Amino acid sequence: MNTLKIFSFAFLTSVTFGFAQDVNQAKKAIDAEQYETAKSILKSIIKANPIDGRANFILGNVYLIQTVTDSAKIAFQRGLAGTDGARLNHIGLGTIDLDAGNLAAAEANFALALKDTKKKDIEELIAIGRAYTYSTKPNFKKAIEVLNKAKLINPNDATVQLALGDAYIGDKNQNDAYASYRNAFQFDPTLLRAKMQLGVLLKGAKSYDEAIKSFNEVIAINANYGPVYRELAETYYKWGRNKPSKSEEYMQTAIGYYEKYLSLTDHSLHSRMRHADFLVLVKDYKALEVEANKMIEMDKVNPRIFRYLGYSAYENGNADVAIKSLESYIANPGNKVIAKDYLYLGTAKFKKGLSADGLSIDNALYNSGIEDIKKAIEIEPLIIEDLNEVGKKIFALKLYKEAAPVFEFGTMNAEYKNYVDDNIYYGLSIYYANNKKDVKPDPIALQKADIAFGNVITAAPSYQDAYLYRARTNSLIGNDELTIKYYETYIAKITEKGPEELAKPTTTKKVVESYNNIAASYANTDKVKAIEFLNKTLTIDPTNPYATESLAKLKK
Repeated sequence: MNTLKIFSFAFLTSVTFGFAQDVNQAKKAIDAEQYETAKSILKSIIKANPIDGRANFILGNVYLIQTVTDSAKIAFQRGLAGTDGARLNHIGLGTIDLDAGNLAAAEANFALALKDTKKKDIEELIAIGRAYTYSTKPNFKKAIEVLNKAKLINPNDATVQLALGDAYIGDKNQNDAYASYRNAFQFDPTLLRAKMQLGVLLKGAKSYDEAIKSFNEVIAINANYGPVYRELAETYYKWGRNKPSKSEEYMQTAIGYYEKYLSLTDHSLHSRMRHADFLVLVKDYKALEVEANKMIEMDKVNPRIFRYLGYSAYENGNADVAIKSLESYIANPGNKVIAKDYLYLGTAKFKKGLSADGLSIDNALYNSGIEDIKKAIEIEPLIIEDLNEVGKKIFALKLYKEAAPVFEFGTMNAEYKNYVDDNIYYGLSIYYANNKKDVKPDPIALQKADIAFGNVITAAPSYQDAYLYRARTNSLIGNDELTIKYYETYIAKITEKGPEELAKPTTTKKVVESYNNIAASYANTDKVKAIEFLNKTLTIDPTNPYATESLAKLKK
C-alpha cells in the first residue's frame, strides 16, 4: 500500500515535472514567436491531461495571438475544470471580454481568478496586467496599477518587470519602460525579450545606430533568437526612410533580416502575415504577391491576404486580380476596411479601364474608381496626398478630362502636402481638356481652373506660369479684361527677373504669345492699344506672321 502510494506520488511528481518542463518549452517557443511549435507542445500536454489548467491557459493565449477567438475560448473553458493553474483561465475569458468591449464581464472574471489566491501569489496579477496591455482595447494605466501590486509582493521578479515595461510603452512612458526592461534583464539574463526591448525603445527614439548595437548584443547571447532579426529589419527600414542617401542599401538589409526572422520561426500564418506587412512597408510587391499566393493555399486563410494580393497585383500590373481580390476583401463585413483598400481598388479600375493604346478610358469603370477614391477619403482625408502620382499618370496619357477630378481632391485644403502641385495640374487638366479644336469650351469648368491657378498664385507667388495659364484660361472663357490683366502680370513677373531670363527662347515665345493675345483682346475695343502690343511683338520677332497680318488689318 505504501509502495503504491509512494509509486503514485513519484509518478505524479515526475509527470508534473515533465509537464512543467514542457510548459516552459512552450513559453520559450512563444517568446521566439514559434507559435505552431508552442501549440504542438501544449496540445501534447493536454492530450495526456485534458484538464491541465495552465497548459490550456497558455494555449488559449496563443490562439488569441493568432486571432482565433473561438479556439481560445474552448481552451479557457476546458482549463477551468482543471487543477494546476485553473483560475488563470478566468483571466483568459476576461481577456476575450475586454476585446469585445465588455469591461464588467472582464472584471468579474478577473475577480474570480484572484479569489482565494495567497498573499504571495503574483502569477494571476501578472496575467491580468498582460490582459489589459495586450487587449485589442487596452487600458495601460489599469495594467500598470495591477502590475505594481505584483511588484510590491516581489520587486525582483523579472516577469513582473517585463510586463511593466510593455505596459509603460503602451502608456508612452519611455523612461519607466526602459527601467523596467533593464531590471527584468538584470534579474533574469536569459530573458532575451527584455534585452531586445531596450533596443526597441532606442529605435522609437530614432537612435537607430544605438538600437542596432543593442540588437546585436542580443544576437551575441543567442544568434537563433528570431524576433531580434525582425526588429533589426524594422530599424533598418525606418533608418532608410530617414536617410535617403542610404535608403536603397538599408531597405535591402532590412529585407535580408526579415528573411532571417522568418527562417527562425515556424512559418506560421501569424509570422507570415507580419512578413507581408513588412513587404508592404518596403514596397517589395513582387515578393508580396508570391507570399500572398502561398498563404491563400494554407488552411484557415486570413482575409487580410486578399488585401495584400490586391495591392501586389496592382503594383505588378495585374489590374483584374487586384480588383477581384480587393472587392472580395471589402465585401466581407467582418473585415476592417482602410482607406488604402479603396485607393488601390479605385486606381486598379483606372488601370483596367485604360485602352491598350492609352488613348481612351472606360467611363463607367473610371467613374466607379472615382467613387472608390471618395470612400477612401471619407475614411482617411490625408489619403488625398497619395493621389497626386495617380493623377499624373493619367495626365501623362493626355487624358486631361479624366485626370482633372483626381487632382481636384487635393485642391480642397491648403494644408495638404501636394496642394500647390495639385492645383497646378487641376488647372492644366481643365485647360487642356477645353483647348481642343473639336471641343466647345466649358465656361464653368474653366472658371474652376481659373480659381485653381489663383490658389497657386496665393500659395506660391513666384510661380509665374500660373499667371500665364490664368490668362490662357480666361482667353478661352472670353473674358478680355482678365486675359489682359494676367498676361500683363506675367510679363511684369518675367521682366523683374532681368534680361537673362527674357533672352531664353522659351520665355521669348511666351512673351510673344502674351503681346499677341493682349492685342487680340484689345482689337474690338481699343485699336491703338492693340497696335501698340503688336508692335511690341515685332520688336522681339520682326517676322511674326500673326502680328504682321493683324497690324495690316487694323491699319485699313
